[in-house]
Amino acid sequence: RWGRRQRVLLWGVLLAAWEAAWGQLRYSVPEEMPKGSFVGDVAKDLGLQMPALRDSGLRIPDKGRTQYFSLHGKTGHLVTAERIDREQLCENVEKCVLRCELIVEEEMKVYRIEVEITDINDNAPSFREAEKDLRLSEMTAPGSRFPLAEAHDPDAGRNSLQSYELSGDEHFSLAVQTGPGGDQRPELVLAKALDREEAASHELVLRASDGGDPARTGTARIRVTVLDANDNAPVFSQAEYTVRVPEDVPVGSVLVTVTATDADEGPNGHVKYSFHKISDRNSEFLYLDSETGEITVKKDLDFEEISFHELEVQARDEGELSDTAEVKITVTDVNDNAPELTVSSAVREISEDAPSGTVVALLHVHDQDSGANGEVRCYLDGDVPFHLEKSLEDYYRVVTARELDREQQSEYNVTVRAADGGRPALQSSRVLALRVLDVNDNAPVFSQERYSARLLTRWLVLAVAAVSCLFLAFLLLLLALRLRRWRRSQQQRLLPTPGAALRGVPPTHFVGIDGVRAFLRSYSHDVSLTADSRKSHLPFSAANCCDTLPARPPPDEPAPLIGD
Repeated sequence: RWGRRQRVLLWGVLLAAWEAAWGQLRYSVPEEMPKGSFVGDVAKDLGLQMPALRDSGLRIPDKGRTQYFSLHGKTGHLVTAERIDREQLCENVEKCVLRCELIVEEEMKVYRIEVEITDINDNAPSFREAEKDLRLSEMTAPGSRFPLAEAHDPDAGRNSLQSYELSGDEHFSLAVQTGPGGDQRPELVLAKALDREEAASHELVLRASDGGDPARTGTARIRVTVLDANDNAPVFSQAEYTVRVPEDVPVGSVLVTVTATDADEGPNGHVKYSFHKISDRNSEFLYLDSETGEITVKKDLDFEEISFHELEVQARDEGELSDTAEVKITVTDVNDNAPELTVSSAVREISEDAPSGTVVALLHVHDQDSGANGEVRCYLDGDVPFHLEKSLEDYYRVVTARELDREQQSEYNVTVRAADGGRPALQSSRVLALRVLDVNDNAPVFSQERYSARLLTRWLVLAVAAVSCLFLAFLLLLLALRLRRWRRSQQQRLLPTPGAALRGVPPTHFVGIDGVRAFLRSYSHDVSLTADSRKSHLPFSAANCCDTLPARPPPDEPAPLIGD
């Protein structure tokens, strides 16, 4: 049988698994831990193994604000990104919880992580005024009570303020009252009548202690000066002042004026105002005029930072008689923050055959305003084949609404807009650039089923015939010119003079091309031209007829008419 411890452990494991399945993880870590301290094993709680961890794209998105946690890439552990001060982050909050998101890129999923920051006793109680002066009349009746300034300890639970102690004089004792919110309010009680002649002043020490182990303490010194009689104490016109102001009220504006009256005359009837109980944070925003009682804005109010200011004011006369009143200031929201739209994860390319519902982007939207001013509506611009799906609280997914067709449109610029519910509404936008990848989903297709054309026309035939005739005429003209030139050349070379003795020789006996000539049938001729006469001597001898031409003429004979 399992013991109690095993059953508790089993229930813890089952609870963690159930929360992980519903997209939420919870951890706890003390404040003031060093940077890099272990918070939780995210990879184990999500069931991711080390190989899958490297490929899943596990990360914590950056939202532009301070990141208190980070993810160790090798181990999958959630660790602190910096030292965390619980009192600074969660002042006046009993349970301090920080939230972040974890994105699994591969699955396009978002997990919510909540980390509770537990308190340690790192702060001692402290008084706003380390020394306080009281002026009391020697006629003050024993049993009279005088409120003292409260100590402040920003720690929570047992580590916060627990008790007060008074030491120093038998004339005074300490009483502690419990306020409406459970806070302890110290009061100085006159236990014994004062005698100015006996003691003109009294020195007291007020000590405040917390419940830490070991306990921390803080002290304040109180000096009581004994004065002459003061019959009346100041009285506020109302016990509680309530006011509502918008967060955009200008610096220097008067939020509320407190008023107290004193029936005494002279110095005992002069009233001065001061903060009796106020946190350090509230004192950064508010200022009290000690003479007029006006509470003004010292620093720009911010609803998103502090939406409610609660404090106490005190009216005191010169005789140290006083009265207190509560002041509650509610800061109302104005639409001064546009929605913050960030792309947590996105793809740049998608195949055209991706099925409908394929996730292409994961978006986060946040508006720091509240109420209608913080209600955000997201939508897509234009007629695009995509639509938005809500994922986890402030997360949206952009998914395909139908199958894409690259041949119709190969690229998309998808504009996502986020608008709040303010009047006028503030909005922001992001553009997702997406390229559609091609797949072989189309066969070749002719633009028409039948093609026809006239290859020859009458004008084409006429044009071709005209060009052909011109070309033929050009060839004939060129041939005639060359023939005429050739005949003139023959006449000039073979028939130099009109009375040449070669007339009568049949032209068939010669053939010549470009000045090269030969006798078809050789005759034995003596052809010569005298140097001083143009007459030819052509003696023909039938006996010397032969079929060849001599290679060289005799030296004593004239050179032949036709050279080699």
